[in-house]
Amino acid sequence: MHVEQSRDIPPSGITPESVWLGRRRWLRQMAAGSLALGMGGLARASAGDGPTGPVLPAPPNARWSTTEKPNSWHDITTYNNFYEFGTGKGDPAEYAGRMRLRPWAVKIDGAVGKPMTLDLDDLRKLAPLEERVYRLRCVEAWSLVVPWIGYSLSHLLQRVEPTADARYVVFTSAVQPDVMPGVRQRILDWPYVEGLRMDEAMHPLTLLTFGLYGHDLPPQDGAPLRIIVPWKYGFKSAKSLVHIRLQAEQPVSSWMRAAPDEYGFYANVNPSVPHPRWSQATERRIGTGFFASRIPTLPFNGYAESVAGLYQGMDLRRNF
Repeated sequence: MHVEQSRDIPPSGITPESVWLGRRRWLRQMAAGSLALGMGGLARASAGDGPTGPVLPAPPNARWSTTEKPNSWHDITTYNNFYEFGTGKGDPAEYAGRMRLRPWAVKIDGAVGKPMTLDLDDLRKLAPLEERVYRLRCVEAWSLVVPWIGYSLSHLLQRVEPTADARYVVFTSAVQPDVMPGVRQRILDWPYVEGLRMDEAMHPLTLLTFGLYGHDLPPQDGAPLRIIVPWKYGFKSAKSLVHIRLQAEQPVSSWMRAAPDEYGFYANVNPSVPHPRWSQATERRIGTGFFASRIPTLPFNGYAESVAGLYQGMDLRRNF
């Protein structure tokens, strides 16, 4: 009998060897710690079959939404990459529930005329919230369709009045070592840092995101706010933001620092440019089963009509 082998990339093949070995050490220590605690101290993040948490209503925006069927709440909240909580796909749902989400503030500074620090309530009220259904393509060759809630990041950036030196935007994620087991194991250099070119950050598709499925963002999905850049691989969409800085120099992101030959600054979804260790030509849609047919990956994750012009004249194989 022929048995089809799983076409998933094994975890050991996704991350640099040093990160993989770090995860193995982390798992051993977590197992020992769990036994010592009797497993009573861990707060599992909400990951049931239906949306939970505070309601966050927002009208749909058809202009920027795909008509593809969204994945289930269960899919979106149980299959996550959030390395602050570990490298396993279930680690964020397992551990992120202990993250402290209130009070929360985001500092916006750098090459701006009006630097400011805004709390979560001020940020949510800064522009009308809307629901947008975006495709999300992970660099690991799997994908989701997610109904996010937020508004274009450009609304916030315009409020701080960027100066002529503002060519790049740097996003820094929260670090809470006492509740983030991945941070304690130095899987990456923390805090997590990502960046965009200014024109990418100002593009209307780039979403400052506060919720999904009509509710607050669950902790494992980047609560209380994150960015979503749907034409780039998922690791570009930084989670749990605490600092947004505008500057003249191109930043070095966390993944560029960890594996510069594998993860570039742009990270645009591109089926023609394989990862050094696997193809990017197709993807597995989460929720369709391990043996479902893979689907072709689209240039810029299907958003080429809207964003390809940002990269006109660039060598996208060199600027990966």
